[in-house]
Amino acid sequence: MKFKIFLVLILIAALAGGYYYYDQQKQAAEVVTYDTAPVERMDLVKTVSATGTVQPRDSVEVSSKITARIKEVLVEENDEVRAGQTVAILDGKDFEAKRDQARFRLTNAEQKLTRIKRLYDIGAKSREELEDAEYEYDTAKSLLEETESDVAETVIVAPMDGVVVGEPKTAGSMATQGSDNPTVIMRIADLSEKQIKAKVDETDIGSVRVDEAATFTVDAYPEEKFDAYVTKISQTDTANSWDVDKSSSSTSSNSVIYYYVTLSAPDPNNKLLPAMTARLDIIVGEVKNALCVPIAALKTDNQGSYVEKITHDDKTKSDVAERVYVSAGLYGEEYVEIAVEKGSLLDGDEVSVSYEAEAKKASQASQRRMGPGGPPM
Repeated sequence: MKFKIFLVLILIAALAGGYYYYDQQKQAAEVVTYDTAPVERMDLVKTVSATGTVQPRDSVEVSSKITARIKEVLVEENDEVRAGQTVAILDGKDFEAKRDQARFRLTNAEQKLTRIKRLYDIGAKSREELEDAEYEYDTAKSLLEETESDVAETVIVAPMDGVVVGEPKTAGSMATQGSDNPTVIMRIADLSEKQIKAKVDETDIGSVRVDEAATFTVDAYPEEKFDAYVTKISQTDTANSWDVDKSSSSTSSNSVIYYYVTLSAPDPNNKLLPAMTARLDIIVGEVKNALCVPIAALKTDNQGSYVEKITHDDKTKSDVAERVYVSAGLYGEEYVEIAVEKGSLLDGDEVSVSYEAEAKKASQASQRRMGPGGPPM
């Protein structure tokens, strides 16, 4: 009998211990905690990232209007030149010979015209013969002007102030005229001012405005930031894909659309070289001393956007969440500007960057793993 009573007491004690453990686990599971971040006042900047190429603001390709062999090149790479300065001379022997022939022809035509005009005045020549002589004179005069122009074109001059960029053609090379593919004898660029031609994604182009500031880096000086500002925004995409008749038939409708944005990049120390790759951050929005929360803290429901203001209840050891409805302003990379619509939110308050539903699920999953009867015996 005593043994039976002893067994009953042990069973009651085990059940009581199990219930106590289960109750403790249940209370622990009901404790709610959140991952939080502070509300802060800060200067917030929104940027659009793009990649572009450094270019001279003004540059020109120097070519010839006539086809001739280059006789002499008077400048070298990196030489500074002035507008009108002679930079190369072409072989002009053939053109000089044609000019001399044209001069002789004009002299003969002029003498013939003088003689026929005198005879016409006394009635010895017809009006038709006089007009023919005048035509020959005008033709000879035009030919001389043309050949003199060709001779003048054998002297190549700089069309602008600037610097010779790249190696010019060497003496002995053939300079070919043409409107489609002329021989480029040299390139001259004004390197006192630089610009950047960047490609901006269509999702960002609506935020970019003329005169907006930007910063950029180049691989040659990775630790140095350069300043720039937007001067022009192209009104057509880089591929002119809107023009169905002219755009490539192979262009995919799913391809990304880019627009060219031109920025002025002052370079007083002449560190930037043409063709350098510039990695840009165009500043499209900026606020000072704004009330901000992490973007992860911003949530929405059918009433609008809100954040969960978190306070700690020492009695229950739980975090308490209060919904504070807000209006979102400028978005940065990690933070967003807010204006409080309902409730209060101050600098230094803690807001949730996690979801309560996720915390409860994790707690319930832990409880299921442990089981309702406590730990295994």
